[in-house]
Amino acid sequence: MPRVLIAHDLTKTYPTADGPLEVLRGVSLQVAARESVALTGESGSGKSTLLHLLGCLDAPDSGSITLEGRALQDLDEAGRAAVRRQSIGVVFQQLNLIPSLTVAQNLGFQARLAGREDADWQARIATRLGLDSMLSRYPEQLSGGQQQRVAIGRAIANRPAVVLADEPTGNLDEATADTVLDLMLDLVRDSGAAFLMVTHSPRLADRMDRRLHLKQGRIV
Repeated sequence: MPRVLIAHDLTKTYPTADGPLEVLRGVSLQVAARESVALTGESGSGKSTLLHLLGCLDAPDSGSITLEGRALQDLDEAGRAAVRRQSIGVVFQQLNLIPSLTVAQNLGFQARLAGREDADWQARIATRLGLDSMLSRYPEQLSGGQQQRVAIGRAIANRPAVVLADEPTGNLDEATADTVLDLMLDLVRDSGAAFLMVTHSPRLADRMDRRLHLKQGRIV
């Protein structure tokens, strides 16, 4: 499989009252199309920072990021925003669903921004996620597991090159978490995306194709 996402020697430091805090210290990784990779590590190891860099939500201090052959590390904010719209799907633990939009509108939101709205693909996603009877509901009318399914569907609706997930099942009970991860893995493979998921759960990490462990800002 072709390597969709390649990061090489990424560093990131933040200023603090006690001086510079070196969060990432030369991180390199690769993820192929249809491959699922778990990113594990203790709190403070740099997992969320790495995900933000890979998701074009922030820029590294040094190092390179390549997505589908395109270098991302030197893009300005407008350039990063364009890449996020077109090529990256993100699922956060907080979900960030838009409360004033229905399930159907939330599902299609990212695809509309990208100019890639596909009614047939969106309908398939809704059916696979068990949401086809809930399309006219609003997020507040859904359970936590149902809201998580909407967030997953939204991230995949524009057929991104890579899907990044930060503890996507952290607020769910074990059985619901397993179901949600099954659906996510199935849909990501069907869409052809590369999939990188931050998780604290060894059990869920074992479900992925492989695992990377981040410790004190480095992959070990």
